[in-house]
Amino acid sequence: MAISTAPSIDVGRGIVKDLVERRLIACGTVIPGAVSVYRWNGAIEETSEALLLLKTTVERWQDLTEVFPTLHPYDVPELIVIPIAGGHKPYLDWLSAET
Repeated sequence: MAISTAPSIDVGRGIVKDLVERRLIACGTVIPGAVSVYRWNGAIEETSEALLLLKTTVERWQDLTEVFPTLHPYDVPELIVIPIAGGHKPYLDWLSAET
């Protein structure tokens, strides 16, 4: 699974839909209402964002990391992988089949 943020729910939806169509992720969840506080260009910023949960496989990770920045409007988009240590086997089988 990978996580990211987007500047709005609409931008997040667009990114997720594109990634699903390309079979780089099996599913993406867009969660509105996130607030990020971070340092950028020497200043502390606070931004409303949508959180993206991107369900993918190890086999698709490299392709995802190459495509994702081309779809995202940020100069340095967040994309962090969280290994899936286990889960409901039918769901994990579906995830593999869809990517």
